[in-house]
Amino acid sequence: MSRAPERPLDGVGSITVKIGVLVTLSILAAVVVSEVGDRAGVSAWLTIPVSVAAALFVTQWLARGMTSPLRQMTVAAGRMAGGDYSTRVTASASDEVGQLGTAFNTMSAELDGADRQRRELLATVSHELRTPLAAQRALLENLVDGVVTPDDRALQTALDQSERLSALVQDLLDLSRVEAGVATLDVEPVQVADLLARCADEARATVAARGHEVSVEVDVPEDLGVRADRARLAQVVTNLLDNAVRHSPAGGTVRVVADVTGTGWSLEVHDEGPGFPPGRSEEMFARFGVGDDAGGGTGLGLSIVRWVCELHGGTVRALEAEPRQTATGAVVRVELPLTPPAYRRGQRDVGPPPQEAMSRTTAQTTDDREESPMATHDSPPLPAQRTADDAADRPAHVPAPPVSGTPIPVPTPSVFDTLFGRLWPEPTPLRTAPVALWASVGIGALAAVLLPYRGIGIAYALVLLAAGALVLRLSPRRRDPWTLASAALCVGLASLLVLRAAEWLAVLALLTAALLVTTALTGARGMPAMVAGAAAWVLSGLRGLPLLGRTITATSRHTLLWPVVRTAAISLVALVVFGGLFASGDAVVGAWVSDLLPEVDIAESLVLRSFTWFVVGGIVLAACYLALNPPRVDLVELPAGRRLARAWEWVVPVGVVIATFVVFLLAQGAAMFGGHDFVQRTTGMTYAESVHQGFGQLTLATALTLVTVAIVGRRASRETARDRVLLRSVLGVLCGLTLVVVGSALYRMHVYQEAYGFTVLRVLVDAFELWLGLLVVLVMVAGWRLRGGWVPRAALASGATFLLVIGLANPEAWVAQRNIDRYAESGRLDLTYLQTLGADAVPTIREGLGDEQVVGRTVADDDGVMLADCAVGWRPDDELTEDALSWNLGRARAEAAGAVSLTTIDGTGYPTYALGTCPVELPGR
Repeated sequence: MSRAPERPLDGVGSITVKIGVLVTLSILAAVVVSEVGDRAGVSAWLTIPVSVAAALFVTQWLARGMTSPLRQMTVAAGRMAGGDYSTRVTASASDEVGQLGTAFNTMSAELDGADRQRRELLATVSHELRTPLAAQRALLENLVDGVVTPDDRALQTALDQSERLSALVQDLLDLSRVEAGVATLDVEPVQVADLLARCADEARATVAARGHEVSVEVDVPEDLGVRADRARLAQVVTNLLDNAVRHSPAGGTVRVVADVTGTGWSLEVHDEGPGFPPGRSEEMFARFGVGDDAGGGTGLGLSIVRWVCELHGGTVRALEAEPRQTATGAVVRVELPLTPPAYRRGQRDVGPPPQEAMSRTTAQTTDDREESPMATHDSPPLPAQRTADDAADRPAHVPAPPVSGTPIPVPTPSVFDTLFGRLWPEPTPLRTAPVALWASVGIGALAAVLLPYRGIGIAYALVLLAAGALVLRLSPRRRDPWTLASAALCVGLASLLVLRAAEWLAVLALLTAALLVTTALTGARGMPAMVAGAAAWVLSGLRGLPLLGRTITATSRHTLLWPVVRTAAISLVALVVFGGLFASGDAVVGAWVSDLLPEVDIAESLVLRSFTWFVVGGIVLAACYLALNPPRVDLVELPAGRRLARAWEWVVPVGVVIATFVVFLLAQGAAMFGGHDFVQRTTGMTYAESVHQGFGQLTLATALTLVTVAIVGRRASRETARDRVLLRSVLGVLCGLTLVVVGSALYRMHVYQEAYGFTVLRVLVDAFELWLGLLVVLVMVAGWRLRGGWVPRAALASGATFLLVIGLANPEAWVAQRNIDRYAESGRLDLTYLQTLGADAVPTIREGLGDEQVVGRTVADDDGVMLADCAVGWRPDDELTEDALSWNLGRARAEAAGAVSLTTIDGTGYPTYALGTCPVELPGR
């Protein structure tokens, strides 16, 4: 049997206090983890995710079970709407949600009992009516066919069957009135002795008419007077006497005893029949309780007795003999107050309290059929699920299948299932994922060993390749052409971490590779689906928590593995804590520890490596879950727009855009033919200044054009050939003009760079504008084919290829060379910017500037200052480990090109270094 989940806050009696405790402890956990990381010198990109994870873990642990009754009630309410009232919610908390769950269970139990009784009533009444109706029909058919003569005996048989039907219908009517609260009490003074005497006389007359010799004796105090409903009380006595007389043997005696008790008065009816079936006396008072047709009753008498007693505020029960005693008949005891409590008109039930009612509902079986406590009914017990025909057709000797009254607990739907819904369901076969878990833990451990205190290089590439291989192996789409192409691009981007030392390039490569990975794992094709796929990697850390919990639970059942891991972890923590205390508290122990361990800060190193292990392992584990259970990103799409019935509704706006493009091109033509003097006369700026002012606007115009084409493609009508030709023509003109704008933007940036120098950012902007131009060409092809579903993937692949080509071209070295070439032509050189370039540019700077010295600048020994020394601002980081795993081509070449000193440049805010006293900028010849 599975252990119930721990719910730490179940004892708190207020949901408000629970939320306060949860928020406080979650914030405290995040602050503690963040402070530990900060004191250990861990960077923010590691500390923040670990702190967030710690807060989420505390929240998840403390919030366990807080809202599960609400989710269970949602599921249970849906089942109840379909007719299933057997479900119950888990309500162990003492707060408002727990109280609501308890009330829901009570309501569900009452509805379950009412529904079961309704079905039982329908099935059993159908059976009870079928028997006399069938007998009566057979008799009438025999009379019509002449098989039976219409004598007194035949007519008496028909009359007996009709009277039985009438009695059954009357009892049902009385019972339904009582249950519905329509039958109210007409309370008046009643002399019990007189009432019992009249009921006994009626019972004797009935016995005499039947020819059944049974005597009826009454023992009651003459002065016993009560307040009650005379007619209802007479009905109770009559039903009890009728039940006792019918099952007493010939010559037997039925005794009626009434007396005053401490809380009211009691009435007992004794007979000399076979007695009650052991352990089933309570079932006798249910409708159509256990009995047989030999008794001749309707199966409702004792049920009516129970309800009338409850209306009077009393009880009725059958007294069973002790286990070792010989049965001497049945005893039914009624206990009533001398004056019934106030009874409101329309009240349905004045019976037991809800807890008792629920217990009775769940304890009773659906064989709740009553006739007599002395005999067994010949019609078998009926489960609530069976129909009336099944009940009537089942042979008497075949017992009905038992129906358990135990409540069925509602499975608690995961909060993540509720949160993500149909967009991200979790397949049933995905129960555990031990390979993904332990492989991710291993890759996290590999990263914790290799990455800290090493720069970008082979170690980073190894971790990336190991993680990529694992995710690709787990993905069901690993053989798709797009997945293979994405994997090839990712390997190329990962190689940039070995070939280039620029951190910005590594970040761009990792982000692009992540987008390729999510697109391949989710199979995204459209732009919204790609965005959703990228977000899914982050959300996998939440969506995969149920799978992680199941996997850890399954692993913890291992008889050896989990105890070994737990013991090793506890021992390591104990060693670190107590060893650190003794090493810091005793000089001798501290010296021994220093001799055994390398000269590193153990605490800071352990914290950094732990944070690295957690972050990298968590990222890989989230990617594994995304591979195992990708979301249905195909459902994420823009709402389908209504197609425009009239072409001019979209042609006119697009025509306006085209007109603005034409005006811009005319202005460019005027500037081109008028020359720089025309631009300066018209604008008051140089040509270089004017082109710099408009580059960003042109780039934005290109991007907005792509958005415009996408909107028009969704809204414009394509029903007729004329519509399609018009769409191709207008959008083709717009895209053609956009390509001209792209060319103008690239030319503007070239002029500006020639005037003010080259920078990495300007080169990247050039590449971005060129990529936008490629997208315009792709859109033109899609517009001609009127099929653009392939464009988003093509755009992503081309963007990744652009980035890979830029990285392989060594952009920092290229920019440095362009600036050196510009220096050779004009004598202008921005030393401050060159010093911001990284290791990738150092060989190019030293080779390009050579042995040239700064004129007029000398050091103390009167030797000239090398211009290359003033231009190089990068230096190796002494805190990083230099070994084979940290090898990087860019850093290796920079170190081979020559070292730099640590003398800072005056008058600049850049964190750069140079030899001697260097100028900030060479103004030119």
